[in-house]
Amino acid sequence: MKTLIIGGGFSGMSAAIALSRDNHDVDLVELDPGWRSYGAGISLGGATLRALRDLGVLDEFLRQGYAGDGVTVHLPTGQVLASIPTPRLAGPDVPGGGAFMRPVLARILADATRASGANVRLGCSFKSISQDAEGAEVAFSDGTRDRYDLVIGADGLYSQVRQALFADAPKPRYMGQAVWRAVLPRAAEVTHAMMWVGPKLRVGVNPVSREEMYLFVTEDRAANEHVDPARFPRLLSDLLAAFPAPLVQQMREQVGRPDARIVYRPLEGVLMPRPWHVGRVLLIGDAVHATTPHLAAGACIGIEDALVVAEELGRSNDVRSALDAFEARRWERCRMVVENSARLCDIEITGGDKQEHSDLMRASLMALAQPI
Repeated sequence: MKTLIIGGGFSGMSAAIALSRDNHDVDLVELDPGWRSYGAGISLGGATLRALRDLGVLDEFLRQGYAGDGVTVHLPTGQVLASIPTPRLAGPDVPGGGAFMRPVLARILADATRASGANVRLGCSFKSISQDAEGAEVAFSDGTRDRYDLVIGADGLYSQVRQALFADAPKPRYMGQAVWRAVLPRAAEVTHAMMWVGPKLRVGVNPVSREEMYLFVTEDRAANEHVDPARFPRLLSDLLAAFPAPLVQQMREQVGRPDARIVYRPLEGVLMPRPWHVGRVLLIGDAVHATTPHLAAGACIGIEDALVVAEELGRSNDVRSALDAFEARRWERCRMVVENSARLCDIEITGGDKQEHSDLMRASLMALAQPI
């Protein structure tokens, strides 16, 4: 099959790798001519590591990132509240979780995409898509045109493919929280994910390499307003002041240094009802199920999308039947991640039932551990 992928993010690159492996003739177009990835660290659960293994890039992650077992939860003072095990879903020799820098994951996937044989065109996107019974014709922003058996829109939260195909699709909505992230030198005691839970704030840290770790703080914010980057160090430092635990205070001192890479992001989400495809054009990843990071599963379900669509296309000679089967497999899992993450966010904002929060977190992680 000749397949076009629109969008060079995690889902799009994963689809290019998986489909090229199955002998598709793949074109990938990415609007950003520099194919850049922004952000700080990204936490990965066992299900994500399993997906990276199936994609064929787990060894590279283990070389460049950091994997560890378990999550330790503390009170603001540093007293241990709980130690949560993380099942080794990627294999008995692979820890149950990990993290690494978002640009590092993007580089690993970009290298694997090029190595797969996919034709990558940067600084280019689509202008229009028209379909008939036999295929889809795409006009590109560089003036060229081409014809495909399948088109996959993997162009993220503000997907232009979604806007073109589904005029009534829901718009991304602000969730009432923002997340702060900062990259810092790794403290010796940070060998796995650690969290400190306060009445209204949550602080966490995860190693992203042997030398670095990333700090994250969720903050309730009623409105999605611009925050001047010049204020980032002071604002983040003020948030950390509420946590007297020694390690948190050590990190508080570090966020004011010039080499601290601080990123602020308001949390948004979207869940598009089925169908996710029209004819031979399919949406995957954040284009249909963008989630908050409360389950650390957004990248996971996007990469899984790529693996599942490749499997279903390999099982059927009919594109539409394969896409129907893809949606049937993906809908409930992706709905669970988006809606449960949003509920966890709501509980934190409203100061809701902590038992519900704990039970929902446990049930969600158990569901993610199931095969895809």
